[in-house]
Amino acid sequence: MSEIAQQPSQGKVRSRKLSTRIDMTPMVDLAFLLLTFFILTTKLVQPFAMKLDVPDENIIGAPPVNFEKVLTLLLAGDNKIYWYTADHTPQLTNFSSNGIRKVLLENNSKIKNMVILIKPSEESIYRNVIDILDEMTITQMKHYFLVGFTNEDKEVLKKLAINEN
Repeated sequence: MSEIAQQPSQGKVRSRKLSTRIDMTPMVDLAFLLLTFFILTTKLVQPFAMKLDVPDENIIGAPPVNFEKVLTLLLAGDNKIYWYTADHTPQLTNFSSNGIRKVLLENNSKIKNMVILIKPSEESIYRNVIDILDEMTITQMKHYFLVGFTNEDKEVLKKLAINEN
């Protein structure tokens, strides 16, 4: 509420200078009520889950795939990706947009109905798997599979590590 305070008169009549005083208590109360309401009704973190399709448990064996249409990605340590197709030797790339994304888009334009095998090694980290699945979504790849890392893949990585040094 507001009030007008009057000063006592001192003999001569002059124009009175009236001062106003505004009580801010109700406004502060309202501000805290609104703040409390918005804090209690707001979701602070939206949960996010990536959609991952898994095969039916009743299917026995994998369907046959033409090896010439397969792109294999070996997720190695230190955020490295080795990739190869049927007619190439393994090549090194990374998780940048000029790295694996460019490889995926170029090979998708060359190979019709391409199938991508993602093989995370023991040295790769969880973040690498999430990043490569994000790249599959960004580049709109339809046929990709997470498969186990075989002994042959380990030998390929050993040979590549020797050639790099």
